[in-house]
Amino acid sequence: MKNKRKSNVWLLCMLVALILVIITFTPLVTPQGKFRPFLFGLPFTIWTGILISTGLVMVTFIGSFLHPGSDKKDKK
Repeated sequence: MKNKRKSNVWLLCMLVALILVIITFTPLVTPQGKFRPFLFGLPFTIWTGILISTGLVMVTFIGSFLHPGSDKKDKK
């Protein structure tokens, strides 16, 4: 049962990563000719890119523990 749950969370991590990558190249993040609003002195495109990059790092970190091949068993 634990492996099934781990597998489902792994698939969820892959789906979230795919969605974040797709969102990166949509007009939501890279609108043509838009550079406002500013957040901490950075234009819209840069801070949304930073947020997406942070999300990808977190999903990668979580996924590294949940990968189905990460269970290393000693073979004697």
